[in-house]
Amino acid sequence: MRPIVLISVAVGLLIQLPVVNAREQSYKVVPDFPQWPEGMKCGAVSAVAINKAGEIVIAHRSGLPISIFTKEGKYIRSFGEKVFMAIHGVRVDKEDNIWATDMTSHIVVKMDMTGRMLMTLGERDVAGDDGKHFNRPTDVAFAPNGDFFVSDGYGNSRIVKFDRDGKFLKAWGHRGIGKGLLHLPHAIILDDQGQVYVADRENKRIQVFDVEGKFIRLLDGFAPYGLCLGADKKLYVADGRADKVLRMSLTGEVDMSWGAKGAGPGEFNMPHGIAVGSDGAVYVAEINGERIQKFELR
Repeated sequence: MRPIVLISVAVGLLIQLPVVNAREQSYKVVPDFPQWPEGMKCGAVSAVAINKAGEIVIAHRSGLPISIFTKEGKYIRSFGEKVFMAIHGVRVDKEDNIWATDMTSHIVVKMDMTGRMLMTLGERDVAGDDGKHFNRPTDVAFAPNGDFFVSDGYGNSRIVKFDRDGKFLKAWGHRGIGKGLLHLPHAIILDDQGQVYVADRENKRIQVFDVEGKFIRLLDGFAPYGLCLGADKKLYVADGRADKVLRMSLTGEVDMSWGAKGAGPGEFNMPHGIAVGSDGAVYVAEINGERIQKFELR
């Protein structure tokens, strides 16, 4: 018999979710996470990230599109008013700076944890495919030396590499289905070996490159909308088409999955972004569900 994960909710109902390996730890939904301030409406949640203090940075499409909470779900602050038209990706670098992409304004923005602007790349409201422009960028990833990579995105289907100061270094990729070609690079991360993992969404796969854009391998069989790397050296994938979360090795062996389409606890309505805390807690951002869910290890 296939083992199950029991996900508890506030009313005491148990939701049964399939697990591949009974020896693996299971997850439970944290009810009432997070606690939004009275009068503040959460918009479509596109992404989530975690800073060094364990605080949760949420990107959502509302008047104040970046909101920060404690890991217990208590509200801290919001900002970003009039900066973003349609915020898409959000990441936190090793210096605790927030990086966010705007797929409508064609920009990438770097801010500190209070919302102070530090850098803007791209030309606002101008799409392009050179070293100074993007076309609907989606996400940002960081190399140990400070170089960073932008998945660009809905329009260009390429990866753009910059140095730590924002100087354009190179770009690779264009739309296609062959190895090394991309169709909507939707999320991007680096592993500890400096390999670049690109969520090639419309091709239903992750492609792995070196930092110069040389193809290494691909992982397929799912539609990766959100992508992150846990402290356990596992890939966590938000499959926005199947409405589920996958946990897998760096070579693509899935050892856990959960979720189904719906609005209940443990269900998803277009999971779009994902982050994993140092304690193993998983945070899943939903676009159509307009919420974020937190899952804790039992």
